[in-house]
Amino acid sequence: MDKMTSGWINGLLGVLIFSGSLPATRVAVADFDPVFLTLARAAIAGLVALALLVAFRERRPQRSDVLPLMVVALCVVIGFPLLTAFALQHVTSAHSIVFIGLLPLATALFGVVRGGERPHPTFWVFSCLGSGLVACFALAQGFTASPTGDLLMLAAITLCGLGYAEGAALSRRLGGWQVISWALLLSLPVTAGLALSLLPASFAETGQPAWMGLAYVSLFSMLIGFVFWYRGLAQGGIAAVGQLQLLQPFFGLALAGLLLGETVSWQMLAVSVAVAACVAGAKRFAR
Repeated sequence: MDKMTSGWINGLLGVLIFSGSLPATRVAVADFDPVFLTLARAAIAGLVALALLVAFRERRPQRSDVLPLMVVALCVVIGFPLLTAFALQHVTSAHSIVFIGLLPLATALFGVVRGGERPHPTFWVFSCLGSGLVACFALAQGFTASPTGDLLMLAAITLCGLGYAEGAALSRRLGGWQVISWALLLSLPVTAGLALSLLPASFAETGQPAWMGLAYVSLFSMLIGFVFWYRGLAQGGIAAVGQLQLLQPFFGLALAGLLLGETVSWQMLAVSVAVAACVAGAKRFAR
């Protein structure tokens, strides 16, 4: 299997795992405070990451890698989960999932800035078209209905794009699972300490769905998904493999409707199909 094919397969597995993040977060914030949820998921994943790093006797990152790792930690360990948790108090997971269609463009832009990639000009046409369709959908649904939720999602997407590009560049030197593990470990003293300080007095009213949501976002969204995703970005290219995120609305909308019983409108499905159609053209001109 060549490096490009391996990158796309790993990237697709990462997207499949990430597709469950917003529905799981939506379930979890029903019983958990968004701030506590963000800190708890990062702390739990950080403890698992620590165990992995010790078990495999990984060498410490070089001093020059510490700042990029802190950027990854700030963007994908704390920033994106926290902003999406707040956003999901204002919008449904089905609505927020479609914003994920903006992530390929954000990731590609930061891939140019941080990863040194130079996609063909036609690539940007397809990438902007897909992202534009998603933005138009959000406006058509009534931006004024929940401007807070939509703005929080846009801010989350920006941070996530930066974190993806920074992590992918690091993965070429450190490895995919090592990058997210070190980022989680760097933030562990803060996330664990704050999570303990915000620990609820009682979990008596916390339902099983919320616990399952916390488990998913801690292990899969914060750690396992990144193992495949960063490896895919590093192998296949940040801009190219990043376009796989256009497929995420398909999986996310299906999960939101199937597991949460949320309404998935024909407009949502149409936008998902349209943006997914852009991935083939973007992929062709990514390099």
